[in-house]
Amino acid sequence: MPDPAENHAAENHAAQDHAAQGHAAQNRAAETYAAFSALRIDRPEDGILRIVLDGPNLNAVGPDAHQQLADIWPVIDRDPAVRVVLVRGEGRAFSAGGSFDLIETMVEDPAQRSRVLREARDLVYNVINCSKPVVSAIHGPCVGAGLAVALLADVSVAARTAKIVDGHTRLGVAAGDHAVICWPLLCGMAKAKYYLLTCEPITGEEAERIGLVSLVVDDDEVQERALQVARTLAAGAPQAISFTKMALNNWYRSAGPAFDASLALEMYGFGQAEVREGLAAHREKRAPDFR
Repeated sequence: MPDPAENHAAENHAAQDHAAQGHAAQNRAAETYAAFSALRIDRPEDGILRIVLDGPNLNAVGPDAHQQLADIWPVIDRDPAVRVVLVRGEGRAFSAGGSFDLIETMVEDPAQRSRVLREARDLVYNVINCSKPVVSAIHGPCVGAGLAVALLADVSVAARTAKIVDGHTRLGVAAGDHAVICWPLLCGMAKAKYYLLTCEPITGEEAERIGLVSLVVDDDEVQERALQVARTLAAGAPQAISFTKMALNNWYRSAGPAFDASLALEMYGFGQAEVREGLAAHREKRAPDFR
């Protein structure tokens, strides 16, 4: 007859082994992603890597975060422990876009414009080419480089009151971050032109209606629903999911020349007069005067 004490000891030992494996996995993750200190990275569950945008001014993306958002995807692609990536923002926002410091350096320094152009291009293509599926949980303001990741995600889950804004033309530069490669495919050319030319905010509910995001849920459900989607993908056939993503993203790759042109035109605009007025208006919290 089995000894209950021995069974209990065996169960405890197994639980300790599982806990030790979990700690070891977290330690490996910390070592693998140590270079990405401007991002908060953890593994909430087996197979799921979570990237959290967590910074001042509603998670505004500064120079370090911008570079790391571009560079992290090839590392994730080579990480055998990752089956799916979940991206979210901390606090009241997904991300408020590029920081004023980052924008000012681009206005004043052509070398910085060249650097940001390279990073912005890498960010878009690295997300598209990452073999692991990406899920985004969008709440609050979602702008700029954060918006690029949120909408290029394979599954985007938005809160009903999320505020999606591509504000490039209001800043005084062409919409170049990501919009030209994906907005016409996601929501059609008419809607893409309307929102990209006017910079009108889009709620999560409206974004789902026009096809800009995959799902919309109540605000208090967005994080859990995105995690559920990540769980589903993590439990799926990794090669089949990866190959499906790879094939579908050829639609984005076919739009690569248009995206490259838009990004070059955006960076050209950072050397022109309109962006100086746009930046001043943002800082002074007033409407820009481009006359």
